[in-house]
Amino acid sequence: MKDQRPEGIERYDHPAGGWDALKAVAKTLAHQQIVAQGSRTLLKANQPEGFDCPGCAWPDPKHTSSFEFCENGAKAITWESTAKRTDTAFFEQHSVAELWSWTDHQLEDAGRLTSPLRYNPASDHFEPIAWDDAFTQIAAELNKLADPDEAEFYTSGRASNEAAFLYQLFVRGYGTNNFPDCSNMCHEATSVGLPKSIGVGKGTVTLQDFHHADAIFSFGHNPGTNHPRMMTTLHEASRRGVPIVVFNPLKERALERFAAPQDPIEMVTMSSTPIASAYHQLRVGGDLGALKGMMKAIFETDQRDIDAGGSGVLDRAFISEHTAGFDALRADIASTSWDEITAASGLSREAIERAAAVYVKAKNVIICYGMGITQHARGTQNVQQIANLLMLRGNLGRQGAGIAPIRGHSNVQGDRTVGITEIPNKALIDGMERAFGFRPKSDKGHNAIEAIEAIIAGQSKALICLGGNLAVAMSDHHATFEGMRKLDLAVHIATKLNRSQLLKAKTSIILPCFGRTDLDTQASGPQAVTVEDSMSMVHASRGFLNPPGELLRSEPAIIAGIAKATLGGRHSIDWDGLIGDYDRIRDKIEVVFPDFADFNTRVRKLGGFRLDVAASFRRWNTESGKANFLLAPGLAEDPALEGKQALVLTTIRSHDQYNTTVYGLDDRYRGVFGRRDVILMNAGDLARRGLKDGDRIDIRGLISDDPEDHVVSGFTAVAYDIPQGSIAGYYPEMNAVMSLRHFDHQSGTPSYKGVPVTVVGTPSQ
Repeated sequence: MKDQRPEGIERYDHPAGGWDALKAVAKTLAHQQIVAQGSRTLLKANQPEGFDCPGCAWPDPKHTSSFEFCENGAKAITWESTAKRTDTAFFEQHSVAELWSWTDHQLEDAGRLTSPLRYNPASDHFEPIAWDDAFTQIAAELNKLADPDEAEFYTSGRASNEAAFLYQLFVRGYGTNNFPDCSNMCHEATSVGLPKSIGVGKGTVTLQDFHHADAIFSFGHNPGTNHPRMMTTLHEASRRGVPIVVFNPLKERALERFAAPQDPIEMVTMSSTPIASAYHQLRVGGDLGALKGMMKAIFETDQRDIDAGGSGVLDRAFISEHTAGFDALRADIASTSWDEITAASGLSREAIERAAAVYVKAKNVIICYGMGITQHARGTQNVQQIANLLMLRGNLGRQGAGIAPIRGHSNVQGDRTVGITEIPNKALIDGMERAFGFRPKSDKGHNAIEAIEAIIAGQSKALICLGGNLAVAMSDHHATFEGMRKLDLAVHIATKLNRSQLLKAKTSIILPCFGRTDLDTQASGPQAVTVEDSMSMVHASRGFLNPPGELLRSEPAIIAGIAKATLGGRHSIDWDGLIGDYDRIRDKIEVVFPDFADFNTRVRKLGGFRLDVAASFRRWNTESGKANFLLAPGLAEDPALEGKQALVLTTIRSHDQYNTTVYGLDDRYRGVFGRRDVILMNAGDLARRGLKDGDRIDIRGLISDDPEDHVVSGFTAVAYDIPQGSIAGYYPEMNAVMSLRHFDHQSGTPSYKGVPVTVVGTPSQ
């Protein structure tokens, strides 16, 4: 007899990838009405003379593959190159009040923007506006502010290096360092934590290192959905016998078994490859306990080996020559009991010791991690404990070993490299003065949370967004939405409509831009832009499709238009010259950032080039001049949880979405179809609350001054394989239960993956 499950909840037993992935791509192509064109477009993705996929930042193998795209990358590409249009007729037909009632999926699924738009409060419609009029209005609003710090300038990680560099040039020329960006919400814990540990806020490995690794550890990420091209690398590693040890609260199908669509044998035989050699389902927020537990097991193994007459298992030569703080770390780990570790992690001592044994046995170890590590109240410390674990056996700065933060958006790392930061250092300020003849201010600006708080308080009155869906991506939708409605100016540079654009300011303007797949032609001819992947490789991207309308402009051109209107002749910047030939932008980038020396020559070589990552070569750009063992006292995930009988919510992405972009309503690998209003819960947790599979529930955030502002109602509880005390729900819907003040105070990263909540049943209607 078939299990009686809630509507849309089905058992899904197939591997990740395989024929179902190809079927999903075909379905997406048909839905976006571009089957013929879309197929040709996919073949140019991630190619030397093609465009960089607008999806994840996983690197391209040699940048020469003829079939280097994945299911979710295909969705991202077809979503952007769709034949659907939100043109003038669309906005004549639909009022903002009506559009607000649409789902996020429906808004973006309506198609590409084709004309600059301004909101008319008298008609409640967006109406066309000429480009020059839009620039003039934006400039007037910015220039009437009492202080440039009353404006916020947001950046999405899909912006190119050239667009991001011009954006920060304009904003610093305008006079503020208020740069909230998507890095603040994802890997800021990496950008803040790793420089103190190893001197650089990036990963130390290359794609080639994975071919030389003897063990791979995966913490807090779901590559099958969020960076699927990584599965090719893990698939190859598993097939050559490399242990892949996973720590994650949910069993993600791609980390269990995977059928590579590029593998003809697996496709013909309907077979698959096991990925994880061990899968440890730690409790949500249990990463710190697991990491310190592994280090405790390694120290104990080391002592046993010495007691038996051996030399120990630590890399003492590396520790002595290259590190500082080792004794303090050993004392901290020694003072942490196994009872504390197992309680915090939700794992048994035996499980942690088995994982540590794999680590010790391997000569070369890579540790990969995602936002399941960073988006916590102690996210920065989580990252630093991963670095500690690697340093114990010298797994930094050598082939086949290192740390690999797995980024999301395709250029989120590059945007930060070329200057999108609210904390400019002296090198950046000096470089800007060298390149443009003016010295920007050096005080700290606003990160994402600080920007939203300033908007809510009425201190910031203008917001310009270079892509993204900021309001929806942020915590605390109630406060965030209300704050944005109080703005004097809101400008969105975008390819598609989204909910943030519907939060009406006194002056609301939408400016349509090219996507990654669109041909960008300027005065000197077709242009290429550049991006930096998760492993510091910089390469070119060239769109080739005719843009979806004659009125669209490139992101660099739009930024230059706003800058010219706002700054006038201030700083004597030749905006037209920079836009006429993007080589000139790259020339300026290398003046500001010497690591980009000979930029235009190197980026034209097949595959581009890698930026210098000092820690990859055991050069430690820290205050001590060494890699630092850093402490994370205690094990509590979040002091706000102390004394509360809370469940801990982690937000997740479905397999039909990328960040806030929802392509469809299925989450195939988790067996959820046609809906997103579900909360995944342990069966025991349901029973203890008098609930059962399929019951309707409310979810209430516990960190709140006004609990009614942090509750979502009418969701369906689904019994799922998740540790007791942990629950999961979809991002961004679950952001509504989060308080803005629940974040990592070292990095400012919201704690999306560790939200204390209560769950109660909803009375039957």
